[in-house]
Amino acid sequence: MKKYRYSFAPDQNAKGGVASAVIAAASLGILLICVGISFFMKGKGGSYIGAVGLFSLLLSAYGFYLGLKSFSEKKVNHKYSIIGSMGSGVLTVIWLGLFLSGI
Repeated sequence: MKKYRYSFAPDQNAKGGVASAVIAAASLGILLICVGISFFMKGKGGSYIGAVGLFSLLLSAYGFYLGLKSFSEKKVNHKYSIIGSMGSGVLTVIWLGLFLSGI
């Protein structure tokens, strides 16, 4: 007797969700690098770290947009869309908090 396997979960991941998760990881990496450089330079990082931080803020905001947009893709797995959207959203709030507090 043959056993049948049924799967209701789609096999492919949403393309925008994967891109959003990668962008969130890149923004987190940039955040950690900027914090490390600022720590070792005792807060004298200058405008270069600010410019890289601003780029990372815009990058994480774009990742959040891509993650939300990827939810409209049909018949795909949205696991990375959730991870990318939440990660990019949290990183955007962290970057905004850093810039608005002036650290």
